[in-house]
Amino acid sequence: MPQTNLTRPTIYRGIKELTNFEHENNDFDRIRKYGGGRKNITDEQPKLVFEIKKLLDLSTRGDPESPLKWTCKSTRMIADELNKKGFIVSIRDVYDLLVSLDYSMQGNAKTLEGSVHPDRDKQFRYINRPVKRFIKNGNPVISVDAKKIDHIGNYDNKGKRWQPKGSPEKVQGHDFPDKEQGKAIPYGIYDIKKNFGMVNVGCNHDTSAFAVASIRNWWIQFGKKAYPKSKDMLICADAGGSNNYRYRLWKFELKKWAEQDNISLTVLHFPPGTSFCPKIEHRLFSHISMNWKGRPLTSYEVVVNLISATQTKSGLKVHADLDNNEYPLGIKISDEEMKSINLKKHKFHGEWNYTIYP
Repeated sequence: MPQTNLTRPTIYRGIKELTNFEHENNDFDRIRKYGGGRKNITDEQPKLVFEIKKLLDLSTRGDPESPLKWTCKSTRMIADELNKKGFIVSIRDVYDLLVSLDYSMQGNAKTLEGSVHPDRDKQFRYINRPVKRFIKNGNPVISVDAKKIDHIGNYDNKGKRWQPKGSPEKVQGHDFPDKEQGKAIPYGIYDIKKNFGMVNVGCNHDTSAFAVASIRNWWIQFGKKAYPKSKDMLICADAGGSNNYRYRLWKFELKKWAEQDNISLTVLHFPPGTSFCPKIEHRLFSHISMNWKGRPLTSYEVVVNLISATQTKSGLKVHADLDNNEYPLGIKISDEEMKSINLKKHKFHGEWNYTIYP
């Protein structure tokens, strides 16, 4: 019998531990117990995630409806500021946290459309507050905009898709539009809370009347069912296009809708030169473009079906309708008609932020 130089109680205690381990665990290859090893940094410092979000929220660029997932601060600067606040965190820890929070390193994009308004960032922060309040109170918050107009026909559509080798889909060698085939004017409505998009595909003109008709179409088909008790809606819109804050027809059509459906419409416009910031651009239109890339838009049926088939792993669902109504150009709204609008301008940039009551 080999000698261990151990006392009898020690040996019995070891046998007892091995017996208990055998009953509780089937993996004898483990060196540590389950749950052993270094703890996650967020377990040891539970307020770290809240603090890093708070820190990034002040410097995050882009859509203010909720912070977009990138920041202009470096990981070193973020780590330094967190350490100043009493946290123990390394540059690598910050990098891992940013990735887990869905941030990413991104380069510059040539999307600016003009000079930057001095109140650009203030307007972003101003939009953020009511968006959160409306969602918390169970009221709809939608992001709206018109997508690029596409001509119907067998034209080249940028992008690639899987095809049999050596058999690319043949399209016209030129992109001159055929007036008889028409054009598709997609106007999108994105429900931020429900992660649901609707696109109204027009065939006539992209006017303010078409824009409001598209939004009301979403409200009648989906909004009323999703928010049955709501009498207030928040619309986040671009500063230009058919929902331009300067257009009288846009506000007059909203007034008619507010009266017909007895609903208050709060409209917050993004400042000029920020047309790529609305959430609809990143959450809806980008996925539609990816879905139909490399596919010629040969008919309205193809356009509607491709838009309706768009979906993402995050749960985005899209509905599309074809709108054959006519929306004539050149409609003028008189001063008397403008005075009939029950419109209240907000104190901060009332030209951008206002509420239209029934």
